[in-house]
Amino acid sequence: GLREIDERIADVRREKEAAIDAQDFEKAAGLRDKERKLGEERSAKEKQWRSGDLEEIAEVGEEQIAEVLGAWTGIPVFKLTEEESSRLLRMEDELHKRIIGQDEAVKAVSRAIRRTRAGLKDPKRPSGSFIFAGPSGVGKTELSKALAAFLFGDEDSLIQIDMGEFHDRFTASRLFGAPPGYVGYEEGGQLTEKVRRKPFSVVLFDEIEKAHKEIYNTLLQVLEDGRLTDGQGRVVDFKNTVIIFTSNLGTQDISKAVGMGFTGSNETDSVAQYDRMKNKVNDELKKHFRPEFLNRIDEIVVFHQLTRDQIVQMVELLIDRVAKALAAKDMGIELTDKAKALLAQRGFDPVLGARPLRRTIQREIEDTMSEKILFGELGAGEIVTVDVDGWDGESKDTDGATFTFTPRPKPLPEGTFSEMSPEAAEAVRDVEADTIAADVPDVPEITDDLFTEGLDEGPAGAGSSQPQR
Repeated sequence: GLREIDERIADVRREKEAAIDAQDFEKAAGLRDKERKLGEERSAKEKQWRSGDLEEIAEVGEEQIAEVLGAWTGIPVFKLTEEESSRLLRMEDELHKRIIGQDEAVKAVSRAIRRTRAGLKDPKRPSGSFIFAGPSGVGKTELSKALAAFLFGDEDSLIQIDMGEFHDRFTASRLFGAPPGYVGYEEGGQLTEKVRRKPFSVVLFDEIEKAHKEIYNTLLQVLEDGRLTDGQGRVVDFKNTVIIFTSNLGTQDISKAVGMGFTGSNETDSVAQYDRMKNKVNDELKKHFRPEFLNRIDEIVVFHQLTRDQIVQMVELLIDRVAKALAAKDMGIELTDKAKALLAQRGFDPVLGARPLRRTIQREIEDTMSEKILFGELGAGEIVTVDVDGWDGESKDTDGATFTFTPRPKPLPEGTFSEMSPEAAEAVRDVEADTIAADVPDVPEITDDLFTEGLDEGPAGAGSSQPQR
């Protein structure tokens, strides 16, 4: 059927691209012709199908059914087709692909989710409920996003609500829906309407301490019964949601005790500092929230202050994303240890944590490289090494430090081509570029004469002739 032809076309296309990468242009030309014939076959098949001339009856498999059900119900496809237990057993590893450090937080969340999935908790309550406490910019929101992607397939399954917008009792109607006769009745609540439309989701209440205390009473019903009645009288089911509250309570003075926002210089200082912060956070939570609210929370997770090494790891994670974007332009990027350290130094703020790091990389690396690419100073086929001038790598004073960008040619594939002279290698690159750009039907044959001519040449300036192109 059409699906089989589509799969064959995809396979041939991958083989063709691999042949081009391997400089095997004769094979690439043959695969191009094969791809063209398969495309014609598909068009004819589709025409027959639309006219009703096909004798065969299409079969619907498990994957297609799961895909349709997923679109109808909002249940992630992997929950229908994959053994969930195998995913849960590797949950920590999956979350740590996005979360640097915070081992205790990741373990606590993973344990709670596994308990729920194993059926060892009240089925009426939400799948999980957590308080993420700690300083700003240490990964509370990022862990929520990673959890949404892991449990429900993508970050769009995260419902994020800024509780600073609900600081008085009259704003509760915006959250849960206005009663009949009031403005906004037909619109539904910001929380209830989103959960009603997407019942499989992570609900993040950001900075919960800023909300009015009357709102906590309504949220108690969600935590206890897993349901809530909106302003229109509809019962909204929260049993398949994960509820997360973030809070900065007890951490306001943390940045004053740690120079430049990093934790103590040795492990003992770091542990002692974390214990003090954890005790203070728990004390502040008990003062601010009623016991019945805290008792309905599965886990209270206090996040660690970030260390210098963890900030550097975050730099590497963000630079990997830049590298993927550059790969589409046939370019690469490498950072020296000094460049990573400088980005970590400039991208961390004692109050905001690691939040400015992304903007720092955009300003210092991406913006500069964009200009150099547009001016033609950097281009395809190059790897750019980013280093630092005017800084010793340790000093807190980085005002005189500047980033440098040094391009070098990407290495040729291993084998025959890596052993050529520069002149012969350049000739091969030109042939490849011409072939790809023009999609030439008759691919020029690269003969041994070309390689011999390049290899036999003497040093530059010795009267050797350039290979014919």
